[in-house]
This record gives sequence, structure tokens and C-alpha cells, in this order.
Amino acid sequence: MAGSATPSRPGAIIEGINVTPLVDIMLVLLVIFIVTAKILVTPAVPLELPKATKTEEIQVIFSVAVPADGPTQVNGRPVSDDADLRAHAAEALAKDPDLRAVIVADGSVPHRKVIATLDALRRAGVVKVAFGTQPEESGR
Repeated sequence: MAGSATPSRPGAIIEGINVTPLVDIMLVLLVIFIVTAKILVTPAVPLELPKATKTEEIQVIFSVAVPADGPTQVNGRPVSDDADLRAHAAEALAKDPDLRAVIVADGSVPHRKVIATLDALRRAGVVKVAFGTQPEESGR
């Protein structure tokens, strides 16, 4: 018997292994994989969502400009320090709980100043923060 755990003769070498059960298991796993992959690709509940012709959503942005020279500006008005920035941010957040802050920093501003500004916004409770950038020129 090929593949027998106990050879018929003591000291005999096993000459062959029956791989049929291994092939059967691999084919079953392949079929399961194919069926599961098909289910994962198709959505569980197909929906056809309505299209809106006009949206009325207004997004309030809290602009923080960090220039290389001069004080930090909030919505175009200079602020004296981080405590003043936190106060303005907390006031704006009280008016709009979905407030989004945008930090626009000059390229030559030290990293620590930008991080301090970000930290002041976080302490005020503003969690949605983005950084303003300019698109690259196509000639470069």
C-alpha cells in the first residue's frame, strides 16, 4: 500500500505518497475562494441614489495665516499670541461645531511655529485642520 504509515516490511522505504486528499482539499478551498470573491465584489444591497440639483451646504472655514514676518492672522486679523488664537478658535467653534480650520504658512516659517499653531487649534477643540498649498507650476 503506497503511503501507508506502517510499511509492510520492517525497514522498508515509503515509495509513494497518496496526494489525492491534498488535491481534494485544495480544490474545495479554491471553490470557496472564488465564490467568496464574487460575493465581496457585488454590493449587498444595490441602490440607485437620487441626484440633487442644488446643494445648500455652506462650509465655514477658519483661516489661520502664519507669515514669515509679522503676527499670525485669523481670518485676516492679527492675533497677539497662542492664547488669543485659542480664544478666537473656541469662539468660532461655538458658533459652528463642524468648523474646519485651514493653516496657510509661509515656506520660510520655522516648523515649530506651524506646530505651535496647530497645537493651539487642537487645544481650542478644532479637530478638522487642513494646510493650504499652492499648485505646482506646470513648467517645472
